[in-house]
Amino acid sequence: MKTLFPALGLIGTLFVTTSAAHAQSDGGQAARAALRRLGVPERQVSVAIQPSTAPRYRVRVDHDRLKVEASSPVAAVRGAAAMLNAQGRLSVSWEGDRVGPMTRLTPGDSGWVSSPFNIRAYLNTCTYGYTTPWWNWARWEREIDAMAVHGVDMPLAMEGQDYVWRQLWREQGLSEAQLAQHFSGPAFLPWQRMGNIEGYRARLPTGWIDKKHALQKRILTRMRDLGMTPILPAFAGYVPKAFAEAHPKARIYKMRSWEGFEGTYWLDPSDPLFAPLAKRFLQLYTAEYGPGQYYLADAFNEMVPPIAEDGSDTANAAYGDATANTPALDAATKAAALPREVRDARLAAYGQRLYAAIAAAAPGATWVMQGWLFGADKKFWTPDAIAAFLRDVPDEKMLILDIGNDRYPGIWKTTNGFDGKNWVYGYVHNYGGSNPVYGAPDFYRRDVAAMFADKGRGNVRGFGMFPEGLHSNSLIYDYAYDVAWPGGDMGLGPWLSRYTAARYGRSDPAMTAAWQDVVAGAYDVRYWTPRWWNERAGAYLFFKRPAADAPTYPVEPGDRAKLRAGIAAMLKLAPAYGASPLYRYDLVDLTRHAASLSLDDSVKAAVAAYQKGDVTTGDRETARVKALALAIDHLIGGQQESLASWIADARAYGDTPAEKTAYEQNAKAQVTVWGGRGHLGDYASKAWAGMYADYYLPRWTRYLAEARAAALAKRPVDDAAFTARLLDWEKAWVADPRPYEASAPADPVAEARALMTETAR
Repeated sequence: MKTLFPALGLIGTLFVTTSAAHAQSDGGQAARAALRRLGVPERQVSVAIQPSTAPRYRVRVDHDRLKVEASSPVAAVRGAAAMLNAQGRLSVSWEGDRVGPMTRLTPGDSGWVSSPFNIRAYLNTCTYGYTTPWWNWARWEREIDAMAVHGVDMPLAMEGQDYVWRQLWREQGLSEAQLAQHFSGPAFLPWQRMGNIEGYRARLPTGWIDKKHALQKRILTRMRDLGMTPILPAFAGYVPKAFAEAHPKARIYKMRSWEGFEGTYWLDPSDPLFAPLAKRFLQLYTAEYGPGQYYLADAFNEMVPPIAEDGSDTANAAYGDATANTPALDAATKAAALPREVRDARLAAYGQRLYAAIAAAAPGATWVMQGWLFGADKKFWTPDAIAAFLRDVPDEKMLILDIGNDRYPGIWKTTNGFDGKNWVYGYVHNYGGSNPVYGAPDFYRRDVAAMFADKGRGNVRGFGMFPEGLHSNSLIYDYAYDVAWPGGDMGLGPWLSRYTAARYGRSDPAMTAAWQDVVAGAYDVRYWTPRWWNERAGAYLFFKRPAADAPTYPVEPGDRAKLRAGIAAMLKLAPAYGASPLYRYDLVDLTRHAASLSLDDSVKAAVAAYQKGDVTTGDRETARVKALALAIDHLIGGQQESLASWIADARAYGDTPAEKTAYEQNAKAQVTVWGGRGHLGDYASKAWAGMYADYYLPRWTRYLAEARAAALAKRPVDDAAFTARLLDWEKAWVADPRPYEASAPADPVAEARALMTETAR
């Protein structure tokens, strides 16, 4: 541990996030209850909570009993789960759990295991759109327990806030009709809350708001019982269009269009209306959910701050001038034309007033913001601009979640560790809930160690994983949070040996070697670069809207030969491991990924052949595209999620037939067309049963038929005309009420073997 984290002695004295209330005996009971829900008998576990200046735990095993001492309930759950995992008795993942026999445990003593971080954060504002909109309490209870297993003690808790927003805007005089036009549909609310959109796929039914209100109360109670300190929402300045229209003299800016959506409205923190609104929101929130310590306010998520002296700058205009139809100016260009002291003064005022509004309602609270904006718009957010925005906020009253170190690494370096502010180091990893197999475990270990070794790291307080979507690549999250709780050999071989033993109930050198090939072949990718290509989203080429440029699609990252070798080795081990559900799950998932890469090859080959006039080859590859897509779709029918399950979960939230239909269309739109006039279509593309056969394949079938006809006519495909027709088809697909079903294959191992044979060319 000293080699990996040389700065542990310094970091271990940072501020404590667990309140004294959780030092009481009920904290131990909460930890034991969580372990019981995970399958560990309460009678075999004793827990003593001993608050300390650094998160830590100690676990002794004797006569099949675990004696746990820990600084918090969540640390106790982490410690017990880590000990049982190391003994091959407990594996907890999105794909399923494995609980081994709790007898003949090896006696031992973990010694005190301390985290080098005082905070272990989790979740992303976008997770509440891409994964959780249809979750009920049972699903949230399960996720909170899994957080505790990973030692997470500072999750974002964003459910239930729309109940408070509704109260706030009702108090401000908005009618029910205006509110109905304001709130976006359930799967798109995160971007509403961050000011990117308003009223998209409205309306948001009262029943949904009320259900989330009750749900958030249970979520926060459980998080707090386990000693977690949830991050809660705060007012960042975005107001409904109706509010802006009712206050024409207020300093309200119409912000730039985000991804083709109509611009939203942001209230300047210097306006007299701002502070009372911000304070009232937190008063209402506290009355419903209790007081908090950390409050999230993201004012400029992929939006540009209005900083010209007259407020009419950038693509933003003062509300009173919003109908002038003047050309939008490039924000960074206009900012560069301003004297630096003018720009810095405006940014500093925004930062200081955003913090002050939180402090006024919750004295002693900390303003939390995601640092994503600094990497997403580097042209505007230069180190000087970042420094100005942060400079007048007290260092100890701000926490920056530096979430993008896998895609936008080094922002903390260029800002001198965020210029003295507290911050959390971490990774998004998952974008849009898309689920190609990737994520670089050894990169995380080396990257965190390098950060600790850098004297310019500043006041780094924590570590976090901030996925936009869940339910894929759980191995990565297990490894990353093990890095944040170092208690064993983190070398990939030893770690994989422990991982597979706990997950499958046994392990051996052959299985460890197979997984090492899989990691080298697929997982050792920090960011899945092809998801954005030629202005189109989609995890694979097969998931992108078809076009003539398909033959130029780049080779996906990773080492396909090593991936296939790893899968082949796993298939050879089927006689010994085939009874394990999680072995079968992993084998199917890895095969699906490898086969999808081959499917992309056939798409490229088919389009290229037709473009050359080679109809025979084009027809052969087109037939192969169809066969592979249908085979993959059937293989993955038993995986955790499918198009059918996503729709069923959405419909279950509705209280009336009309609501069920609206939720279904909301859910289908998000994983396909998304919305706007930008590049969001297929951003949330999913490798699910139903999506291959019923969405992606029909799109490519249509395009390949066009390409074939064009080849016979010796002309190119009119891509623009085809795309226009395809957009109409996509919209019709979202509205189509046909039912979907998914079922597990009778013999997934045999189907995986056949698919690997079919794609071996």
